[in-house]
Amino acid sequence: MAIFKGAGVAIVTPFDENLNVNYDKLGELIDYQIDNGTDSIIICGTTGESSTLTEREHMECIRYTAQKVAGRVPVIAGTGSNCTQTAIELSEDAKRAGADGLLLVTPYYNKATQKGLVQHFTLIAKAVDLPVVLYNVPSRTGCNLLPASTAQLFKEVDNIVAIKEASGNISQVVELMHRTQGDIDLYSGNDDQIVPLLSLGGIGVISVLSNILPRETHNIVADFLKGDIKASLQEQLRLIPLIEALFCEVNPIPVKKALNLMGLEVGSLRSPLTEMEEPNAQKLIKAMKDCGMKLA
Repeated sequence: MAIFKGAGVAIVTPFDENLNVNYDKLGELIDYQIDNGTDSIIICGTTGESSTLTEREHMECIRYTAQKVAGRVPVIAGTGSNCTQTAIELSEDAKRAGADGLLLVTPYYNKATQKGLVQHFTLIAKAVDLPVVLYNVPSRTGCNLLPASTAQLFKEVDNIVAIKEASGNISQVVELMHRTQGDIDLYSGNDDQIVPLLSLGGIGVISVLSNILPRETHNIVADFLKGDIKASLQEQLRLIPLIEALFCEVNPIPVKKALNLMGLEVGSLRSPLTEMEEPNAQKLIKAMKDCGMKLA
């Protein structure tokens, strides 16, 4: 059984004026997401600036989210690391904190061979009795989890059940689904490729866009899965200019800007991320207005 079907939000981590985690605001964002149809909360991922959270903050964000969600939707915790043992420890802590699943990114910087990737994910998954979503995002990590390796992991490790595919390579996804007979739970990791990956057997998206348009992102998936492919595609295509604006600078710079423009006051970003450049901010504002969004 899938951890979730639909649109899961890769939720931002809000900060106060001193760049401390703003848990009250995180709670507001969680309620906003669930009230507007989001099917899962993914906490401490790339969009949540996990790379600049301390391990204590990381665990407290997961613990707080699990308590706040209180079973309304599944909570998936980002617990990946380029150190296998660290990822195991984070994953064990996430289970104790109440997470329903784990999101494990490929090792970054030190990277790994395909053999090393299989070993890395196998050791983590076998250490923690939670369903695992592999996360393939070569543009971030410099490391591409190839279809043969993913298929091996899926077939040999019972709790490796899904993948968030953000390679952008449709041919690679086709090969992956062929090698797994379409049985792996496939989530798009790119908001501009939701419908294409659904057409290959995907069951949802782990989304940046959902932070600002949760209902619309949910509907893209829901309409497709109920057979209204035309409506799903129309909404996907309508939102392409906004999606492009959300990625005109490195994520999560634009999406945090967008949330602040909406009046949701999620605060700034931790260094080395910086505030959005003004020309790009104007592009984002225009895209939001063109989609009918109201700004504060």
